[in-house]
Amino acid sequence: MTRMNVTYKYLDKVDSPQDIKSFNMEELKELCAEIRHYMIECCAVNPGHLGSSLGAVELVVGLHYVYDAPQDKIVFDVGHQAYAHKIITGRREAFRKNRMKDGISGFPKRSESEYDSFGVGHSSTSISAALGFAEAAKLLGQDNKAVALIGDGSLTGGLAFEGLNNAGASKADILVVLNDNRISIDRNIGALHEYLLKMTTDPRYNRMKKRVWDGLGEGKFRDMIHRVVSTTKSHMVRERGGHLFQAMGFRYFGPIDGNDIRQVVETLRKLKEIGGPLLLHALTKKGKGYEPAENDQTVWHAPGMFDPETGERLKNDKGVSRYQDVFGEVLLDLARRNDKVVGVTPAMASGCGMNMLAKEMPERFYDVGIEEEHAVTFSAGLAAGGMKPFCNIYSSFSQRAYDQIMHDVALQGLPVTLCLDRAGLVGEDGATHHGCYDMAIYRALPGTVIAAPRNETELKDMMYSAMLSETGPYIIRYPRGYGEGVPWRETDYSVLEPGRGEKLIDGEGLAVICAGPVANRAVEAALQLREETGWNPAIYNIRYIKPLDAGLLEEVGKSYDRIITVEDGCVTGGLYGAVAEFMAVQPVPVPVRPVGIPDLYISQGTQEELRAECGLTKDKIMASILEEKDFLCKKV
Repeated sequence: MTRMNVTYKYLDKVDSPQDIKSFNMEELKELCAEIRHYMIECCAVNPGHLGSSLGAVELVVGLHYVYDAPQDKIVFDVGHQAYAHKIITGRREAFRKNRMKDGISGFPKRSESEYDSFGVGHSSTSISAALGFAEAAKLLGQDNKAVALIGDGSLTGGLAFEGLNNAGASKADILVVLNDNRISIDRNIGALHEYLLKMTTDPRYNRMKKRVWDGLGEGKFRDMIHRVVSTTKSHMVRERGGHLFQAMGFRYFGPIDGNDIRQVVETLRKLKEIGGPLLLHALTKKGKGYEPAENDQTVWHAPGMFDPETGERLKNDKGVSRYQDVFGEVLLDLARRNDKVVGVTPAMASGCGMNMLAKEMPERFYDVGIEEEHAVTFSAGLAAGGMKPFCNIYSSFSQRAYDQIMHDVALQGLPVTLCLDRAGLVGEDGATHHGCYDMAIYRALPGTVIAAPRNETELKDMMYSAMLSETGPYIIRYPRGYGEGVPWRETDYSVLEPGRGEKLIDGEGLAVICAGPVANRAVEAALQLREETGWNPAIYNIRYIKPLDAGLLEEVGKSYDRIITVEDGCVTGGLYGAVAEFMAVQPVPVPVRPVGIPDLYISQGTQEELRAECGLTKDKIMASILEEKDFLCKKV
């Protein structure tokens, strides 16, 4: 792969936002081009969220040029747009280790920089946070400005509208910059997206443009007409936009070309002098400035490693199915077999594998936008109406819908299957995205099933078992990435009864109880221990954290002197909590020691690095077993 390391005329001079304030417009334009080039150079070898940040460069540079961070607060939504912000706020060289272990976070993080005014990772939070900054400044008698930069995908989230409603009613001094690129991760859908799209595709404008353009040649006269038409378009869109945002108490401005640095700066300068709730509508292109990213915006949201010169993505195919592919194929097969099966996702269709169902059976696929709470309650309504919804939400994002999972699904016992993708340690996205807490969070809900498959076949069979269930929620949690390589496509479906685990390896003295794919690493550790030392621990796959297999645990309590639990989740309240609670009330309590994610927020790194940090690799599990060797049989 060709490396693109170059000397940057302007970017190399920028160590803080103060350094760009002396640049003229042409220099700012060159700076934006250099920032894009640098992003591509870095992300080619160290993957990240590229497309959104490429599209937002001028908006970010313009905001830092006009406003005075860190005194003025620039709040990002999600953080997918924030790479330019990181690069010009003193982290240019550190960006080469973006999302790496011991490097900088891929998202704004308050502990990382004074310029990161608010930590983000999930969507739709920026307006509420910026409103908080605006009100705090007013109460403290400060003249600080507050700006929220939010994408049109994030604007679909309910929290964004709660923030808009409150900010408009409070008359707070806040600017919301709507970065409208018409796509979040996958293509945006829903009424709001259609509304924004209509604002920029008004038929009156387009009919007039076609008639005029067809009758004109190249030259100055055509350029003059272009300016007139652009003014007319802006008037039409402003008129439409005012209806929505003015009703919420905001003054609407735009749309502007969010990839024109001069227009961005001139507009922001004017708006900075106007008080009250303001909304600036900026049209940008996701992937701007890099042709492969412009042409395939979904793939280039986070493309992995690639050749920056050719745009060729570097494949990392291990010949093993990803859990996401298993989910997608099984869901489609279940939908073919059962016409009540439907799929629901909050804007994660391609990431979770539900795009397979969307392609073949679009009428039974629902992408509700970035609306986790709505996705769950909508699924509850589908279930109450007689359907079998499979609602796929990333584990970390499901936390936003806890109330709906509890009140709308669990309390009513509705047969909703919640597939919590990205459970456990997700890797480079870091603390905001790790799915550490689902077992502990949902274990308290009566009538809930929580399943943790240890391989692809168990995921397949748990989905089948969930489809047959008449109550819910039925939660299936599984990790990001590749499975174990078992031949799951070659087996028929089997019912895995909730509350039934299995013994994988018999042993003496100590029992290791596992949940999820870490059971495979425990087996590997036990077999190596047998061969190298003669120590002989027993290994159990619990399968279901709720309901627990009481018979299995009673057997363990009577047969072993020590228990280790191993889980790819937080040990506080998860599998460890469940087993320790069970053993504590037995006639002869057995000591239980946990291995899993500690009571800390785990930063970014590769999955393997983070699993080693938390003691979840084969070697680390083996070391934990050896710490209990006094309770093990001396020889097999």
